[in-house]
Amino acid sequence: MSLDHLAILKAYPNAVTIDDGTGVFDKDDNPISLVQSDIDAARVTLDAEFAASKYKIDRVEEYPSIGDQLDMLYWDKKNSTTTWADAVEAVKAKYPKPS
Repeated sequence: MSLDHLAILKAYPNAVTIDDGTGVFDKDDNPISLVQSDIDAARVTLDAEFAASKYKIDRVEEYPSIGDQLDMLYWDKKNSTTTWADAVEAVKAKYPKPS
């Protein structure tokens, strides 16, 4: 048996131990009876929460490093250019914040 640990924790906040072989238990080691529809609903919620914030992860992975951004800002100030703003805007356009 392979349990969906995150969905179980979302659906059953009193769960403290999850063991694929023996089940789910509260802080006093009492077994918790699982209802699959509760776990499925929690999984839907978790997936929606992840999808709503995935753009942040995508942006972080794509932005230039902080050192490169500081270098861009320096040269933009020195040359009256917009290299940094253009680079940031390109990433934001590629991974827009969901509305």
